[in-house]
Amino acid sequence: MNDVQQLDELLDSRRDQARRPVEPCTMVIFGASGDLTSRKLIPALYHLALEKLLPQPYKIVGFARREKTDETWRAELREALGKFSRTQPVDEAVWAAFAANIHYCLGDMSDSKAYEKLASMVAGFPDEKLRRNRLFYLATNPSQFAEVTSHLNAVGLLTRSEAGMTPERVVVEKPFGHDLASAQELNAELTRFAHEKQIFRIDHYLGKETVQNILTFRFSNAIFERLWNREAIDHVQITVGEKLGVGSRGGYYEEAGAMRDMVQNHVLQVLALVAMEPPVSLEAENVRDEKVKLLKSIRPMTASQVAENVVRGQYFAGEVDGEPRPAYRSEVKVKPNSNVETFVAMRINIDNWRWSGVPFYLRTGKNLPHSASEVRIHFKSAPSILFNAGLGRKLDANSLTLRLQPNEGMTLRFNGKVPGGATELRPVRMNFSYDTEFGAYTPEAYERLLLEAMAADATLFIRRDEVEAAWGIVDAIRTAWVGKSLTNREFYAAGTWGPFAADELLARDGREWRNPQPQK
Repeated sequence: MNDVQQLDELLDSRRDQARRPVEPCTMVIFGASGDLTSRKLIPALYHLALEKLLPQPYKIVGFARREKTDETWRAELREALGKFSRTQPVDEAVWAAFAANIHYCLGDMSDSKAYEKLASMVAGFPDEKLRRNRLFYLATNPSQFAEVTSHLNAVGLLTRSEAGMTPERVVVEKPFGHDLASAQELNAELTRFAHEKQIFRIDHYLGKETVQNILTFRFSNAIFERLWNREAIDHVQITVGEKLGVGSRGGYYEEAGAMRDMVQNHVLQVLALVAMEPPVSLEAENVRDEKVKLLKSIRPMTASQVAENVVRGQYFAGEVDGEPRPAYRSEVKVKPNSNVETFVAMRINIDNWRWSGVPFYLRTGKNLPHSASEVRIHFKSAPSILFNAGLGRKLDANSLTLRLQPNEGMTLRFNGKVPGGATELRPVRMNFSYDTEFGAYTPEAYERLLLEAMAADATLFIRRDEVEAAWGIVDAIRTAWVGKSLTNREFYAAGTWGPFAADELLARDGREWRNPQPQK
C-alpha cells in the first residue's frame, strides 16, 4: 500500500463518527483457550451482562484448536469466573443466561476448513443482525493476525469496506510490533483485508476510568485548563511504577525491556492525554488526531541527546515490603550479563506553542517500592519578593497530582499559614478520592473497551499513525543504546525508586523526583 492510500484510509476513518448505540452483535474470540480469555475477556463480558449493558441479542464464539464442546468450554469459563470476577459470588441466574449465548468452534487458525465451519455457525444464528454485525477479537500472537484476517476474508466473514461504516471489526492486542518497521509491516498486513476504520488496536490502559478522566478533568474545568500551559507550569512528572519484578516473564522482557513494554504504549499514552490540545469534539477521530499531533511534536533526539536526556536502569537484589527479590540477571530466562532495562527515566521536550520550554519527565520501572501511576503538574514558583523573602527560604511550588492507580483521585498542594502569632507557612493538601466521592465501584478496563468495540466507537483505541509515531520515538532511543553496557550508576536495588542516574537527570535542572506515596 502506498503513502497516498494510507492517508486516504486515515481520512476515511475520521468520517461517520457519531456515537452509535450498541446493536446485536456476534463476537468471535480467536485464542479462546488462552489466559487472556479466561482472566479478562469473559469476566468483562459477564460483568457487562450483569450490568445489563450487553446488546440484545448477542453471541460469543470461542475459536481454538483444543477439543471442547460448548458445554465443556462453558464449564471451564465458569470455574475461571469464580477466580477472576471482580464481584463475588457469581450471580448464577445471570451466568446461566450469559452462558447460553456462548459457543465453541473447534479449529486450527491455519485450517481454511475451520473458517468455513465458523462461517456456517454464524450463518445459523437466528437474528439477522447477529449474522451481519461481527466483531473478531484476535487474542493471538501478532504473527497470526494476517493469517486469521486472510481466512476470514476468504470465507466472507470479513470484508474490506472502502466507504461507509462496516459492521465488521477486528480487535488486536498489543504488542503491536517490536519496532517501527515491524509495526508498519503489521499495519500493511492488516489493511489488506480490513480498512483502517475496521481495526481496533487495544491498549487496556486506555480503558481505565482514571486515564479516561484526564480529558474530563482538563476540558470540563476552566479553572485548570487556563493554567495548562508554559505560562503557569514549570515541569511535569509522569510515573508508572510497578512493585513486581519480571517474574516468569524473563524471556519476554529480554526481548522487550521497559522501553518497549511500557514507554511505547502506556507512558506515551498518558503523556498524550495530559499534553494534547483540545479536540474540536469528543468524536473518536478528533481526539485521536490531537494525540497524534502531540506525539509528532516531541523533539527528536540524536544519540548524544539520548545520552543526556534518557536514563535506563536495571534492578539488582533487594527487598520490597520485606520480601527478598532477586537481581534481574538472576531471573528465569534472563542472560547473566544482560543489559536489558527494567527502568527508564527520560526528559521530553514538546515543540509546540503550549509547551515550549516546559520539560516532561517520564519514568517507569519494575521492583519499585510500590505500584503507582500518577501525573504530577508542578506549577511555577511564586515571586520571591513577599513570603519567600520574609521567610528567608524558598516556598514549595504548587502542584497538582492526578493519581491514576491505586487510590484513584487528585491532590492539589498549596501553601497555607500555620495557626499562631508567627508567620509560618507550610504546604497543605486538598484531596479528592474517587472511592469517597463515587463509591468503590470501578469497572475493569476491558469492560469499557469491549463495549466501545461493540458500538464501533474507536476513541479509546489506537490508530496506525499513533502507533507508528510512538515507535519512532522509542526506536531512536533504543538505537542509541546499541552496544553500550550499563554503568554502575544505572543499577538500582529492588525496593528503591530507581538508579542514581535518574536522580541526576533532574538534579542537573535543579529539580527532584516526587515519589508517589501510599494514600492512607
